[in-house]
Amino acid sequence: MAAIEALGFANAGAALGIGLLVGLERERRKGEDGRRDFAGLRTFAVTSLLGYVTAWIGGPSLLGFFALALGALVTVAYWRNLDKDPGITSEVALFAVLALGALCVSEPALATAVGVVMAGLLASRQALHHFARNQLTAGEMRDGLVLLIAALVVLPLAPDRFLGPYDAINPRNLCILTVMLMGVGALGRVAVRTLGTRYGYAVSAIASGFASATATVAAMGGIAKKDPLNLKLLSAAAVLSNLATVAQMALILAAVEPALLRWMWEALLCGLLAVLAYASVLMFPRPRARAEEGITHGGAFSLKLALMVVVAMTAITVVSSAMLAGFGQAGVMVTAIFSGLVDAHASTASIASLAKGGLLPFDGIAAPVLMAFTSNSLSKCVVAWVSGGRRFAGFVIPGQVLMTLAMWGGLMLPDL
Repeated sequence: MAAIEALGFANAGAALGIGLLVGLERERRKGEDGRRDFAGLRTFAVTSLLGYVTAWIGGPSLLGFFALALGALVTVAYWRNLDKDPGITSEVALFAVLALGALCVSEPALATAVGVVMAGLLASRQALHHFARNQLTAGEMRDGLVLLIAALVVLPLAPDRFLGPYDAINPRNLCILTVMLMGVGALGRVAVRTLGTRYGYAVSAIASGFASATATVAAMGGIAKKDPLNLKLLSAAAVLSNLATVAQMALILAAVEPALLRWMWEALLCGLLAVLAYASVLMFPRPRARAEEGITHGGAFSLKLALMVVVAMTAITVVSSAMLAGFGQAGVMVTAIFSGLVDAHASTASIASLAKGGLLPFDGIAAPVLMAFTSNSLSKCVVAWVSGGRRFAGFVIPGQVLMTLAMWGGLMLPDL
């Protein structure tokens, strides 16, 4: 009995907290621009407790009755304040608080979370209005809708099975890659708005590189076509996405068998240092060079470019599967080369698994792993040329070559 009473008081406290939080935000808004809203701190707190008590005592029927009564009161108050404030934000918030108070009977944690989010949205009124009216362009709005449709409608409906020649084409994977390309472009746009061009592109590229460094290179190339003034910064960001690739390779090796890192850490470290050095040269030129402002026109990403890259990657996958079918299991090296064209991580994981299973000596993993990485780097060079054109590829390809050579050089360091 005491436990039930304690639980009831805790749930009632959650309802009161929601009402006070939302009411506090509305109370602060009452004095702005000479306004005097009908509901403030006390009204929202009482309404939330009313929702809790009615749901606790009478259930849905009594709660519905009080909701109708509240609706009548809110309607009268709205018409009285129509000339001063034609909006209905406070009215809708009051109904939401009533519902959240009732939800505290069964799901207080969920109700509290929703209440906090709602209070945050109400408090961010000016920032959200400024973003929607002054910062968000028509193209970005259109692209955002396309991205949501692709991610929430098309992707769940795509079949997750392998089709086509050599069973190499998976519609679900193609949709994931398309959504990822669009998402990387949108992430880069947001990062540039927040951090500026010099650091925004780099941060977004490294973050999205953990999802797909190849897709990141393609996305940066698409942006470079629209924003040629920041070509070096975008090229540096594309090269920096390799940091995620190298980090993931190290994590995969450590996860399968930590002892494998003994044969790879010099190569991985040299690759990381080469990437950082090359990207720094592009991002921090001589003092007389000036960083340009980020683009403020166009959309957040290019759907045409995303589809082109997906088609190109599909073709590489089919060719790789055909070569693997022709060569069979003649050697781990051949398999690594052709599978690395699509994904260096899968090749690294399979090679590490062979070593852990005793089918490949530990000191024999470095060469096939680096061959997979080299073929993946070659694939990124092709993607850079297709997505960003000759000038973009002219900056990205040397970075890829330098990093690849540095990793091979790191592999030979113990022998020097």
